[in-house]
Amino acid sequence: MEFKDYYTIMGVARDASQDEIKRAYRSLARKYHPDVSKLPDAEVRFKELGEAYAVLKDLEKRAAYDELGSNWKAGQDFRPPPGGNGGFEFSGAGGDGADYSEFFESIFGRHEGAGQHGRAGHHARGQDHHAAIRIDLEDAYNGATRSIALQTPELNEQGQIHLRKHTLKVTIPRGIRAGQHIRLAGQGTPGVGLGGAGDLYLEVSFHPHPRYRVDQRDVYFDLPVAPWEAALGATLDVATPSGAVELKIAAGSEAGRKLRLKGRGIPGTTPGDLYAVLQIVLPPAHTDAARAFYGGMAEQFPSFNPRSLPGA
Repeated sequence: MEFKDYYTIMGVARDASQDEIKRAYRSLARKYHPDVSKLPDAEVRFKELGEAYAVLKDLEKRAAYDELGSNWKAGQDFRPPPGGNGGFEFSGAGGDGADYSEFFESIFGRHEGAGQHGRAGHHARGQDHHAAIRIDLEDAYNGATRSIALQTPELNEQGQIHLRKHTLKVTIPRGIRAGQHIRLAGQGTPGVGLGGAGDLYLEVSFHPHPRYRVDQRDVYFDLPVAPWEAALGATLDVATPSGAVELKIAAGSEAGRKLRLKGRGIPGTTPGDLYAVLQIVLPPAHTDAARAFYGGMAEQFPSFNPRSLPGA
């Protein structure tokens, strides 16, 4: 994915103040407005400018953008880390429904609305905040209590952004799925007057797991089996996220076959299933005896041609 340098688009330095960014936007918006400009690329430039300003005018989005783009080098593809905004707290719900680029949405997501604002008057509820967190798959099976570190951008006396880090203890409920939210009541923006504080919503995703893959509530893993186990059948003791199980391999099983363990996926009112995907692993032919054994197999099955099988 192409990295978008919003500072270059806006024509400002990376340490520009918020006032400098606002002035630059007003000047360039007049220059590239499609109803005014005669430049052939005015509409494209105006759209890019609007996207850049949507990020740089917002302290939270600007801080997240600076952090995620700090290691990018010219000529490289930009690959945002899984989990999105890297522990940044955002007021509201992310984007505002505008037609932003794939690059923008890869960092900030695409959400409708800008969060809940308080009622007008002397008493107003504080804004809700949103952040993304990543948990281990095992936490979804068992539940857990974890400490998470979040970053909130603030302006210093020079009008420049610095990050305030804070830590929260979070209870992760058993059975939570990727994409669901954990609500921390009163952890958003403080209210005005007698208005209550907003809430903090944590959107959950999973850390990549070396063994398991997750699809909604279903979980998949590859199960290596020996050729004779697949051909003759076997009963194996297999580790799963919810404990060891005895798994029967039917005789004549082929690579890629899925064995379903009902109800052993992510827990819930209707729990998901766990699927073992068979992977046939051949013993190495490192010795004369092993090579002779494989040669004997070839003699035993002279008409066997795996490339003539259906789907080969």
